[in-house]
Amino acid sequence: MNPKQRILFLVILISGVILFGTIGYSVVEGWNLFDSLYMTVITLTTVGYQEVHGLSHPGRVFTIVLILAGVGTMLYSLGVGAKLLLEGELREIFGRRKLSKKIEKLENHYIICGYGRMGKIICREMIQHGAPFVITEKNSEVFASIDKELLSLQGDATQDAVLKEAGIEKAKGLISVLSTDADNLYVVLSARGLNPKLRIVARASDEGVEQKLFRAGADNVVSPYFIGGLRIAHTILKPAVVDFIEFATKSGNIELQMEEIKVKESSHIVNKALDECGIRKELGIIIVAIKRESGAMEFNPTSTSIIKKGDTLVAMGETKQLKALEDLVGV
Repeated sequence: MNPKQRILFLVILISGVILFGTIGYSVVEGWNLFDSLYMTVITLTTVGYQEVHGLSHPGRVFTIVLILAGVGTMLYSLGVGAKLLLEGELREIFGRRKLSKKIEKLENHYIICGYGRMGKIICREMIQHGAPFVITEKNSEVFASIDKELLSLQGDATQDAVLKEAGIEKAKGLISVLSTDADNLYVVLSARGLNPKLRIVARASDEGVEQKLFRAGADNVVSPYFIGGLRIAHTILKPAVVDFIEFATKSGNIELQMEEIKVKESSHIVNKALDECGIRKELGIIIVAIKRESGAMEFNPTSTSIIKKGDTLVAMGETKQLKALEDLVGV
């Protein structure tokens, strides 16, 4: 039986013994129900109070039976109940310690503030890409729905203590998708103050909030309603373009994927032109854009575009081809 079933069983067991004693005294001695209940309780709890009424010989026999059967049952029930309570508390304590140790070991991870509809989608994408992350959620009911396999903390992400517990000093990025713009603004302010190098992406619901979030320290601001509106309009006006983008960016699509790959300083393709690297000819990968280390974006680079250290290649191709490009860039 699980803990809930065991507790229910104990409650039924104790109630059954008390009911047995109450009815027994009422039948054997002819007492009213309250006197019978009182006599049963003081007998089972062994408090040693005076008998409610004088007991007859059959009543004393019944009392002996009640003591032998009932007191043992009560002690067993109380013992098991105490064990369940203690085990639950210890499990919770050790569970928190185990969780804290796992989070302490994390480096270059992501912190996701909020596990609402957007938070769930973000977590699913993180899992598919194998990115380590920690969830912070304030609402107890929502927190209880989070998969136990995921690293999660119950707390207000606007508080510095919660962000520190999530390992913000060693985190690579933070995503704030809380329900209100004010909360997201507080999170961005706190996060930027705790880790100036952190990459922060925040959600904005109302118009005009984007600039405030940028001023607070966000690197990127996403407005779901604005993006959703554009997507719906483009689906009507440019359906083929939208279908292609969805096809290229859909998770789990093994035919075509878009990926960004950072060029390491040790890579042998540094200071070489695209046509010299053989990315298109040998791997069949299309380089859509090159993001320079300075942040400048070069769209549709030519075959003579030079790859430099620190560049990020925005590539499109099959999953296995992209993996081969990652290996090539990392050499």
